[in-house]
Amino acid sequence: MALANSNPRQINLLDTVRQRGAISVEELADMLGVTLQTVRRDVQRLADAGLLTRFHGGVRVPSSTTENIGYQQRETLHAEGKARIAQAVAAKVPDGSSLILNIGTTTEAVAKALLRHRGLRVITNNLNVANILCANAQCEVIVAGGTVRARDRAIVGEPTVDFMRQFKVDIAVIGISGIEADGSLRDFDLREVKVAQTIISQAREVWLAADASKFNRPAMVQLAELSQIDCLFTDAPPPPPFPELLEQAQVRLEIANP
Repeated sequence: MALANSNPRQINLLDTVRQRGAISVEELADMLGVTLQTVRRDVQRLADAGLLTRFHGGVRVPSSTTENIGYQQRETLHAEGKARIAQAVAAKVPDGSSLILNIGTTTEAVAKALLRHRGLRVITNNLNVANILCANAQCEVIVAGGTVRARDRAIVGEPTVDFMRQFKVDIAVIGISGIEADGSLRDFDLREVKVAQTIISQAREVWLAADASKFNRPAMVQLAELSQIDCLFTDAPPPPPFPELLEQAQVRLEIANP
């Protein structure tokens, strides 16, 4: 889709977002050498034309419901917010707990925040999480069997599902690709979703760690409903209709403020 009467700055902005996949408004202003007000005005015009999608504090290319953005982009995207979320999660995890951490860059941030905890037993299907927590001598790490997905070192497949069924843990900390306005939690890979659904069923409490960009983000496969979650950790107040949905589902909301 082309934008009529676009100026070179707007074309440059659009090219920058397409290269990055997603970016904060502040980064765009710095990279383009213009004011925040100018960027916001340009972003709004491009969003109105359907060329960009806005989220809290930033902008991205219009979301695909069938394919996630690349792991390296996700690793750097919203890194500060994910770190705050991770610290908030870690502050609520008691020493001596049993946990499952699943796939995702946010759960990897949680793993880093748990490095000083004592007496943890952590089960994971994320080799990055396992590698991080191995640095904590007070943490026993159990790695699921299955097929390693090369792009992000996730372990998925039916053997992973069977492996997870052996355990009942105190807390499952899960990530998600999108939370839609009907209260559904969604992701892109059916194999990954099946593992995550099993993890939810094998936990006494389920904590969802999701930055604010995940609200109203579409994805193809339904993983769960908000009613299956006990607590949501995020980095900004959720937009409507999510506060009402969270209250109806009796989900505790933890906002990791700056």
